[in-house]
Order: sequence, then C-alpha cells, then structure tokens
Amino acid sequence: MSVLFRDMAYAFRTLRSARVFAVTAVLTLALGIGGTTAIFTLMHAVMLKSLPVTDPSRLYRIGDGDNCCVQGSPQGRWGFYSFPLFERLKAETPQFEDLTAFSTFVGRMSVRRQGVAEAPRPLRTMYATGSYFKTLGVGAFTGRVFTADDDRAAATPVAVMAYNAWQGLYGGDGSVVGSTLMIEGHPFTVAGIAPPGFFGETLRADPPDLWLPLQHEPLISGADTSLLRQPVSAWLRVIGRLRADATIDGMDARLTVFLHQWMRSEAGYPANFMPEIERRMSENVITVVPAGAGVGVMKEQYGRSLRILLVVCAMVLLIACANVANLLLARAVARRGQIAVRLALGASRKQIVVDALTESVLLAVAGAVVGLVVAIGAARLLLSLAFAGATTLPIDITPSPLVLAFAVGLALITGVLFGAAPAWFATRTNPIEALRSTGRSTGDGASFTRTTLLVVQATLSVVLVAGSTMLGRSLGNLEGQDFGFDRSGRVLVSVGRPTAAVTGDRLTALYRDVEARLASIPGVRGAGLALYNPLTNNWGEGVLVAGKPPAAPGADIGSSWDRVSTRYLQQLGVKLVRGRYFVDSDNELSENVAVVNEAFVRHFFSSGEDPIDRRFGLNLPENVNTFRIVGIVGDARFAGFQLDKPARPMFFVPLAQTVKYPSSLMQRVETASHYVGGILLVTNMPPGTLEPLVVRTLADADPNMTVINVRTLEEQVARSFDQQRAVASLAGLFGVIALVLAAIGLYGVTAYTVARRRSEIGLRIALGADRRSVIGLVLGGAFTRVGLGLVLGAPLAVGAGYLLSAQLYGVSFWDPVALSVAAGALAFSALVASVVPASRAAALAPMIALRTE
Repeated sequence: MSVLFRDMAYAFRTLRSARVFAVTAVLTLALGIGGTTAIFTLMHAVMLKSLPVTDPSRLYRIGDGDNCCVQGSPQGRWGFYSFPLFERLKAETPQFEDLTAFSTFVGRMSVRRQGVAEAPRPLRTMYATGSYFKTLGVGAFTGRVFTADDDRAAATPVAVMAYNAWQGLYGGDGSVVGSTLMIEGHPFTVAGIAPPGFFGETLRADPPDLWLPLQHEPLISGADTSLLRQPVSAWLRVIGRLRADATIDGMDARLTVFLHQWMRSEAGYPANFMPEIERRMSENVITVVPAGAGVGVMKEQYGRSLRILLVVCAMVLLIACANVANLLLARAVARRGQIAVRLALGASRKQIVVDALTESVLLAVAGAVVGLVVAIGAARLLLSLAFAGATTLPIDITPSPLVLAFAVGLALITGVLFGAAPAWFATRTNPIEALRSTGRSTGDGASFTRTTLLVVQATLSVVLVAGSTMLGRSLGNLEGQDFGFDRSGRVLVSVGRPTAAVTGDRLTALYRDVEARLASIPGVRGAGLALYNPLTNNWGEGVLVAGKPPAAPGADIGSSWDRVSTRYLQQLGVKLVRGRYFVDSDNELSENVAVVNEAFVRHFFSSGEDPIDRRFGLNLPENVNTFRIVGIVGDARFAGFQLDKPARPMFFVPLAQTVKYPSSLMQRVETASHYVGGILLVTNMPPGTLEPLVVRTLADADPNMTVINVRTLEEQVARSFDQQRAVASLAGLFGVIALVLAAIGLYGVTAYTVARRRSEIGLRIALGADRRSVIGLVLGGAFTRVGLGLVLGAPLAVGAGYLLSAQLYGVSFWDPVALSVAAGALAFSALVASVVPASRAAALAPMIALRTE
C-alpha cells in the first residue's frame, strides 16, 4: 500500500508541475466521462431502478403487453384487463398473497377543497383497488392509505394524496388530512398522504396527485359512461406480490389457457368478432414479468433513444481518450531525457510503466470527478428537452451508488486505455540514445501512434456529425410536414368535463352556451369544441360500410374519429375536398352525418367509387347504416402518435347529434364521446393573456369545467416531438464537442510535427522555399490525416445511418447532405486547427532553426 501511495504522490507532483496539461486533460476527459455517465444515470433511473416499495423483488406484473384500448379488442400480448376479468384472475393466481388492479391512465379531474375559497384545480387522478398500497408495500407519510374496506361502493369516498401535490398545492398543511375534497362535484375525504419519493407503480411524467378507490369510478364517471362493470373494457393493469414460498413457474401457460376460455365464453365479444378471434387465438398470451422496477412505460418509450445517446457519448469518450493519449505521447517525447536519466540511475522499466499508468489513472479519476458535475448538467438538459411540458418529473438525477461505481469504473478503464500507449512508449527509451539526442529531432515511434489516434478522432467525428445531422434533418421534416390544418393563430385549450349529472339535452345546451361565450371574448375571431384537439388523443373504432361484403379475416377496418362542433373544422383550417362541412341543421333532430378524410376514402372505397351519401357504421353489422357521408376533407393529423407514418383513416361527427345504440358497450362509448375535452380558439393573443379570460368564461358557464392547459397549436406540434428534439439536440451538441476535440488533437499533432521538423523547414526556407510553400507543406500534412479519417468515416457514417433509419423521417441513411456537412465541418476544423502551426512554420528564421541542431 505504501508503494501505491508513493506512486500516486509522485504522479501528483508531476502533474502539478504541468498544470496546463493536467487541466486540459481533465476537462477533455470530463466531457467524455460526464456525457456517458449522464446517459447511464437516466438509463438507471428509467430502466433499472427499483420502486421505493417493500421487497420489490416479489412484485410481478400479470401480462407485459401495452397496446390496447378501452373498448377491449384482443391484445395479442395481454397487459390490460377489465375489472370482471381481474376478479377472475385473482381466483386463478393463488401464488400471490396480494393482487391489485389500477387504471392505465391518469385523468384530470376538477378538485377543490370544501370550505375554502379557491377555484377548482385540474388534478391528476387515478383509480386503484383497495389492495393497491398493501400489494406494493407502501404506507402513509401521514394519515393512512386506503384499504379493501374503502374500496366498496357503499363506503365513504376517500382519497390518498401524493406528497408532491400536498407540498406543492397545499404547502404541507397538516389539516388537509381529514379534510373534504370536492372531486368532480363529489365529496372525498383525504385519508392520508403518500410517502415522499413514491409516485405510483409507473414511472411517468406528471404522475398522479390523487389515488381513488376503484369502486368509486361509477360515482365520478356516471352510470352511463362507467368502465367498472364492462366485461371487455381493458383499462386496468395488474400487479401481484408473490408469496414467499411460491414461484411463477408454469403460470404463463395456465393463465393463457384460462384467457382463451374467458375470451370464448365470458368476454362478451360481438358475434361478428368471434371468427377472427378464433383464427388468432394462439396469438393471445399472458406473460408474468418482474415488476420490481414498476411498469416500464417510459422504458418502452425512451429506451431506444437512451441507447442511441449512450453510443454517441461512448464515441465522444473514445475521442477524448485519443486526445489525452496524444497529449501524453507528446509529453512522453518531451520527457525522454528525464526518463533516460532515471533508467541510467537504475529505475526499472516496470516502474516507468507503473508511473505512466498511475499518472493516466489519476487524470481519469480527476476527469470523473469533474465529469459527475457535467453528468448532472447534461442529465438536466436532456430531461428539460424531452419533457418540456411536464410539471412534475419523478426522475432523480442525483448519482446513486451504482452510478458512482459506473463513473469510477469508467475512469479506471479510460485511464488504462489512453495511458497504455504512452506507458509502452516510455519503456522503449534507450538511455544512451535519448541522452545523446536530447533537443534534437530524431525519429521515434510516437509519431505513427499519434497520427493513428488523430485519424481515429477524425473518423469518429465524421460519424457523429453525420448522424446528428441526419437526426436534425429528420426532426425538421417531422415538424415541417403538412399537418392538414392552419397552425398559426390557433390556440388549444384542454378542459375538464362537467359533473356526470349533466347529460343529454342539458349537456348540449351547456356546450352551445360555452361556444358562444368563448367566441365573444375580445380578440377571439372564432371558437370550436371537440372531443379532443389535434395531436392530444385518439379514439378509434372498426368501420363497416353499407353495401360492401364483410371484411376478410385479418383485414384492417380501424379508423380514428372525433366529435366536433359545427364550425370546428373550418376554424381549424381543414381543407374541404368534396361535399360540405357540417351546418347548423346537423343537429339532434336530423339524420346522423359524417365528414371523412381522404385516407378514409382510400382505405374503405375503391378507385372510382363516390363516397358522398354512402353510409357506414361502427363495429357491429346492425350499425352499418348509422352515418351518411356528406363531405370529404384533407388528411389532417389528429392522432397524437405515428406522426412519421401516413395519415390514418378518420371521420368526424357533429357534437350536436346522438346515436341510440342497442349495445350497452357502444352506447357507453357514444355517451362518453359527447363530453368535450378540447376547445379551439382562433386568436393571436398569447396563451398567458388568454388563459384567465377562458377560465373566467368557463366558470361562468359551469364551475366544474376546469382549464387543464392553454397552448398554441404551434406549441402543441413542437411538444409532439420533444423526444426527437432531445435526441437530435444532444447528438448535435456531442457532435460539436467531437469536432472541437478532434481539432484540438489535430492542432497538437500538427504543432508537434512542426516542432520536430523545425530544422528541415529552416533548411527549406534557407534554400529558397517561400511562405506559401511552407504553409502548403504543413496544411497538406494536416489535411492528409483528416482526409484519411474522412475516407474511413464516410462508410461508417452510412452504416450508422442505416442503424438509425427507424428514427429518420424523410432522410435516407446515406443522406448526401449529412455526409457533406460532416466533411465540410471536419475540413473547417482542420483548417482552423492547423493554420496557426502552419503560420509559425512559415515565420521561422532559418539560422535560428538550424542552430538548434
């Protein structure tokens, strides 16, 4: 141990005597280590970190699927369930000591504290069974959590509040526990506060503010739109706590067999669905997976992007290592005489190697320490870009022990990596030759190594710059595409619904009043109401066209749809292609009509067919004549996903019209679709000025209609690409850093080369070489190295583009623009880096240069 401390002390003294070199090396490494550690920190938080619950290793999720719908279509990989199916699952899984179901979504509900003069707040709320907190092993910070006794329809309604909401909204007021909250007009007693750091079972932006017992969902939603007893409404996820003496061996197969039986006999699927369901029955499976890290929604959404950024950061780290290795090689050359003296005085070559590696590792550890600061800053930057609209983000970027271990391990690996070449070079020193040639420009093996390292830096820089350019161009194409509506001068308002007691004619009258009030706000040129605004949601159903044979098995009959007020499409600027928009006479007294988009026509009608006045219906054969098509509009983007794919088929129906369905499931969908969730305002007023006017207008019409957010349509479009923007921005930033590091490396190699060839250059000048030829000589050498890096980097950049092709929109993997930008940026960096050494070489005085020999 004493030998180790001696070596470290010697390395520290050596570095202290070369402060500029040490600071340069540490900062260079900090960029590489810090960036890589930042991405690993986020990967750990999003993909690896366990929930803050009791014994998370015993938690398992029933089903790993994440793709379904409230209407309950067969899912393939199941992960969402109806409440009746959940109750059957409990009986089929005795291996679990507790099982809980919870809503897959977090809804906004109007909440105000009873007895306190305050406006309702749109709080994020989710439903869970009474076993939720017990299953997860979570107690209350203060008060109590709800239990199975609270999860009964006849029980006094209670709620559990998140710690962040308690602190942020109520200032940690202890009197909140036991107080009454009016949630959607219904009184709920606050039973307790969840502990700090607990944000639920799913890592998500804007987690729940309140948890409500599942059995009170009909109270909030109303009997007509309640999901609780719908047999196929898949809206719940399920997590269980395994008994200490049980295993999940064979559970997947047993639950899959049970699922098939349930689908055939208990699910209640329409008869016309069953042939297709039977044909694809084997695709429907339940897989039990560990849930100690929670439901991996964010892992699915951001895992690929984080892996891309981790590769980018690793490449920057390699460039940084090559850069520092070059610095150490140059320093080793300068210290050849010193090393020769030590060897002549009896120092072993092993000791020389140990000293060189100790110095390298010490630099790397210092770089890791500074890199942790860089990592925290980079992680915050990434989160601010990827979750620009989030008010609460439960991702802790404080380095955990695992992250610290990763940083230290990375430092040791990089220290050995960039210290190996200088250490090897140090052992190649011949004391007699080194002492004889001190101060002279004799050849050495370091030149080839330094040139190789420089070519590696240039190669990786080409790949990074080309890749980041592709991502940036793809983002520009996504944001600049034709969305099918006018983005300027449009403001979107997300609103809560009135109480469940407001239905039918009262609801229709309320929304007409709201639309008229909004249109009369000074500065507002038009207003429209919709089930949902563009890029905020998606509702979908199966479409059956009258006069057409039943769709072939496996055929895609799905279509998105929205319910809008009479002039909503005109206010949005959706282009009319044929027929007409909705008119005032399309009301509750007239036949049900629809306007469809061009993608709907292409999908459901053959070429030459006229869709105008044709009829279609939803899901069931008895509904086939429900709607008459009166107009065709352009392909406006409404669904808030797959914006890199062609527009989906979509139809619109009037807010004022209602369909009476014999099916209870279809009637529930119909009733729920009449609750407006989006308001469109045509105005140039900024959201900050407009919001208080909208809040007051809605409160005058119905106090329960809370404003959730107000943003321009341009902002909504931008928010739709937050993840792509974060990846492109950080990739671009690291691309610039790579160029800077490569330029620094090129400067060092070029300056070193000029210094070694000082006598040769002086002789050339003495023999008549002019300034231009000397500059050309130096620049030619620099551009030869860079050119080799470009030749090697271009095919690698094309390969990287191919791997990124799934992330690209409107950009080919061999994008010539990206390759040209990379080549131009590298050439410019090479020019900037080499022009100073070239100028110094041209300014050499021949006699002084020759005298050094």
